[in-house]
Amino acid sequence: MIIIKTEELQTAVDLSTQIPEFDDPYPVEVYSDRMKTGRLILTAYVNNEIAGFKVGYDRFEDGSFYSWMGGVLPEFRKQGVAKTLADHQEKWAKKKGFNSIKMKTRKKHEAMITFSLKRGFVITGEIPKIPEEKSRIWLEKKL
Repeated sequence: MIIIKTEELQTAVDLSTQIPEFDDPYPVEVYSDRMKTGRLILTAYVNNEIAGFKVGYDRFEDGSFYSWMGGVLPEFRKQGVAKTLADHQEKWAKKKGFNSIKMKTRKKHEAMITFSLKRGFVITGEIPKIPEEKSRIWLEKKL
């Protein structure tokens, strides 16, 4: 069973340092500085073990919610943790009056892009970088 908890910022930040895809995880101060308004911090537990997190905030103040950071530990992948976190985030954002969710990911994170497209996100832009796998992909989903 997956349990979702809210407002566990330090737990989410600590978990981010264990996600292998994150090259240079942000310290808690960066999270606190960015997430001042309309923030949501989710942590997921499987059998009382921390398994994943998803955080976001009202970055653009345009009616969209920015899904900023998230990840699931490798040993908990393919168990519905990411889907449960995303479902919870989308329901919360819709309830709070947001009309879409925006996110940005690196081109090299193909699993994240595929996951998002299957959830109804569309690609809205790209920020080219060299090397190309560091390019950023913008995605958005209407709520």
